[in-house]
Parts: sequence; structure tokens; C-alpha cells
Amino acid sequence: MKKIFTLFVFIFIGNYIFGQDIDKVSVIDSESKKTFTEKGTMFFFWGWNRAGYTKSDIHFTGNGYDFTLHDIVAHDRPSALSWDYVDPKAWSKPQFNLRLGYFIKDNLAIVFATDHMKYVMDQDQTADFSGKITDPVYATMVQNGKVNLTDEKFLTFEHTDGLNYVNVGVEKYKSLLNNEKVDILWSYGGGAGVMFPKSNVKLFGNERSDRFHVAGFGLDARTNINFIFWERWMARVEGKVGYINMPDVKTTLNNKPDKASHDFFFGQINFGIGYIFNLKYKKD
Repeated sequence: MKKIFTLFVFIFIGNYIFGQDIDKVSVIDSESKKTFTEKGTMFFFWGWNRAGYTKSDIHFTGNGYDFTLHDIVAHDRPSALSWDYVDPKAWSKPQFNLRLGYFIKDNLAIVFATDHMKYVMDQDQTADFSGKITDPVYATMVQNGKVNLTDEKFLTFEHTDGLNYVNVGVEKYKSLLNNEKVDILWSYGGGAGVMFPKSNVKLFGNERSDRFHVAGFGLDARTNINFIFWERWMARVEGKVGYINMPDVKTTLNNKPDKASHDFFFGQINFGIGYIFNLKYKKD
């Protein structure tokens, strides 16, 4: 995870240092008629992602308990390579990204997006515990301020249907190359949105909670490289870092007062294909 954040710090520092030089020394042919970032142009993008997460403290509250598990380790859960990645009937199984962008002015787009990540608490871990549990069955599972989660009796915790970040962002585009065969665009920007996970949680042997719910918010910074082929088709590679805060994760089928809260940073790399429409052409 540290490597992911180091990579993106380097990317954004580079963006700041070299961004003005790209403005001054344009590599676009001034007589080119093709423009993909002109006001009114739109694009659609579909892709897949891998994500990483920092450790987080998860706070649980409910009838008879109020406790925190500290420094919980979690990972994503990418689907095995299969036809699910291209099967319309199984579109939501892999970790996917959806984008719809509109250029509100030349080189500046507003982008509506869904990032379907997956967050799975590592089961094979012993967590530091603080707080109280009144049920003696589960209270005795805490030994010397720690609880072993391996056997799944105390807790299973994941956002696998998934860790859904529904967001709106603004992206600034710059052309790196424009010729007859391929166009290359670079962009950077940021976004904010709501967290709408379907959390799969089983706490203290209760029936598993598995439902969609607005649980919190997210913020992100992103940068991407876009390759345009045949004037309409886009291939994109994007990197993103961000912060997620979810104060209202449902942990049982009781709406109140059972819930969990946690916050963490994430890093994501995604790639996929898109299509450009309502394409504009400059007048001679």
C-alpha cells in the first residue's frame, strides 16, 4: 500500500512541475481538425480495478456492546479471470468502474462515476480490542486485550457487493499527441461522493446483514492517460487515491442501534475502454 501512495505522490508532483511546460509547448498540430476535449463532447467508459486500503479502526455499537477493533487489515477481492468480465449478465461480479463524462468547456470535463471496489477484512488476524461486551460468550473471546478472528465466530466483515463509491469529479485534459493513427490525452482532477456499500457482516452469530445502504462519503484525486483510436474509441489507464469515511455501516438486521463505523485511505488502479460521442470538429 505504501508503494501505491508513493507512486501517486510522484505522479501529482510531476503533474505540478511539468503541467505548465505542456501548456507552453503544445504537441498538437495546429491545423488538426480533430478535437476530443471541446465543449459539448461526451464519453462513456467501462473498466475494471484493483484497490488497496490502509489499516482502520472499526467501532461497533449496539445493545450490550460498544467496542473497537484496532488496525484491522483488509484487501480487495478481484474475480478470477473469466468470461464474467465481458458477460453482460455478470457485469457486477468483477470490481468495475463506470464513467460518463461531459466537457463543460474546452479541456474541462465533469465526470459522473461509480467505482465498484470490494473490501474484505482478513480473517486470519488477531486484533487489538478496547471497549465492552456484556454477553459472556463473546466477552470471553477477548484475551489480554486481543481477539482472534480466525474461526469467524466473533466477526466476519466485508463490503463485497461492494464498496460502492458513487461520485462526481472534475477533470482537466491536456493533449500529448495528435496524429492520424492515435491521440493521447492526459488528465488530472478530483472528486467527491457517497458510499453506497452492500456490506456483508456477521457479528456475534447474528443473522448476516447484507443490504445496500448509504454509509458515508468519499473523496479522491485522480490522474489518467487516454488513448484515442479511430476518432471514437478510448482506452484508459487511471490511478486514484482517496479517503473513505463510513460512520453508519449496518451490522445486523436491526436498523438501530447496531452499526459500525470506520475510515481509511485507498489507492486504486483501473483500466478499460470507452466511446466518444457528440464529437465536435473545429471549423477551418
